Amino acid sequence: MLYPAKLAPEDGGYVVTFRDIPEAITQGDTREEAIAMAADALATAMEFYFEDRRQVPPPSEIRRGEVGISLPAGFTAKALLLNEMLAQGVTPSELARRMGTSPQVVNRIVDLGHATKIDTIADALRALGARLDLAVSRAA
Repeated sequence: MLYPAKLAPEDGGYVVTFRDIPEAITQGDTREEAIAMAADALATAMEFYFEDRRQVPPPSEIRRGEVGISLPAGFTAKALLLNEMLAQGVTPSELARRMGTSPQVVNRIVDLGHATKIDTIADALRALGARLDLAVSRAA
């Protein structure tokens, strides 16, 4: 997931905002620092969506003057899982039943603070009738 970010010069530095994730806002003294801070702000903002069990907005197209900020791969996979659970109205308990595991295990799978193997996330999506697809893109 590559989210568009706007870097606006302000007070000798840069303020970074995301139109798709309004909770993520940060700043840096230099453009490079602002971009690094933007990645952290984006990851931190994801926690709000997971805590509230809200749909994570997909990234929109990057417009002229914006930069793309990547969400870590593990966060991306977990966001896709959370979104699929919400779209289907499946609770952690129901997903645990479908996977043949406990609700505590599922709660760890959808916890951004817990490292989860990509295969486990793929298994959870498969239990929802979905498939996790991975792709490689070249940096622009």
